[in-house]
Amino acid sequence: MNQKVKLLTDNIEKVIVGKTDSVLKIITAMLCGGHVLIEDVPGVGKTQLVSALARSVDGKYNRIQLTPDVMPSDIVGFSMIDQKTHELEYKEGVAMCNFLLADEINRASPKSQSSLLEVMEEHQISIDGKTHELPLPFMVLATQNPVETYGTYHLPEAQMDRFLMKISMGYPSYDDELDIMSRAERSGFAKNIQPVMTLENVRELMGYAENVTVELSVRKYILSLVTATRNSDYVKLGVSPRGSIALLKASKAYAFVQGRGFVMPDDVKAVMPDVLAHRLMLSPKGKSAFENERKALENIALTVKSPDAIEK
Repeated sequence: MNQKVKLLTDNIEKVIVGKTDSVLKIITAMLCGGHVLIEDVPGVGKTQLVSALARSVDGKYNRIQLTPDVMPSDIVGFSMIDQKTHELEYKEGVAMCNFLLADEINRASPKSQSSLLEVMEEHQISIDGKTHELPLPFMVLATQNPVETYGTYHLPEAQMDRFLMKISMGYPSYDDELDIMSRAERSGFAKNIQPVMTLENVRELMGYAENVTVELSVRKYILSLVTATRNSDYVKLGVSPRGSIALLKASKAYAFVQGRGFVMPDDVKAVMPDVLAHRLMLSPKGKSAFENERKALENIALTVKSPDAIEK
C-alpha cells in the first residue's frame, strides 16, 4: 500500500473499526474526484467515516439531513440583494465545501435531488448567470437506507450514474463490535482525530493517481466488461460510456492506493462491482435469476476473459 494512503487509512481507522475495504474504496473515489453512495442500515458508521476522512485531510466538511422540505437553495445557495451596494450577493449553500455528506438522499424531493446534478458532474454552481467553482477536492458522500422506503423518492438513473461508486459497509464482526463498544465509552473519541495531511497533499496524490499507466490490454478488458452488460439478456439497460470512464479512473486510483504505478486486471476486478452495479437496470429475466444487480454483474463478468487469463 502507498505509504501516504496507509497513513490516512490508519488515522481513519482510529474511529472506523474493521472496515478497511470501505475506507480504501472511499479514498480511491476521493483520489479520482468521484462521489460515493453508501447504502446501508442506520448505525453502522457512515457519518463517522465521512467525518473522519474530512478531519484527516483538514478539509471543510458539511452535512445536510435531507427531508422533503429541503429546498435546492439550501444545497447550492442563493442570491440576495446587498442593502448597501444594491447588487446581487451570493450566499453559499452547504455544497460549498470539500466533503458534503448528503444524509438520506432518497428522502429529498426530486427538485432538491436534481440540484446536485451540476454540483456532482461539473464541480460548480450556476446561479443567476454566475458560476461559482467548488474547491478541490470536492466529494459528495450520500447515504440511503435500503430497508425503509416509506416517504422516500427513488433516485433517477441520471443521478445514480453521477456516483462513481455505490458501497455498503455492513455490520462489523463480533470482535470488531466489541472493540467499538469499548471505544464508544470514551466520550468524544471520534472528534479527537487530527489531520495527517493537507488538502494540497490530497491534490498532489490525485495528480499521481491520474498518471497511473493503463496498458491497452487492460483498457480492452474494461471495455469488454462494459460491453458485456449491454449484450446480456439479464440486463435491460447496460452501462453507459460514463461507466467505462469511471471504471478506468477508479482502477487507476485503486492501483495507486495499492502502491503501484500501473493497473493490473485484479485492480479492475476489485472496484468493478462498486463502480458498475448501480448503473445497471435488470430485465425481468435478470430480476428472477439474481438477487440484485451486483450478483448479476458478477455472473456477467465471468463470461469476460481477463488479460492475465488470456496470457495463461
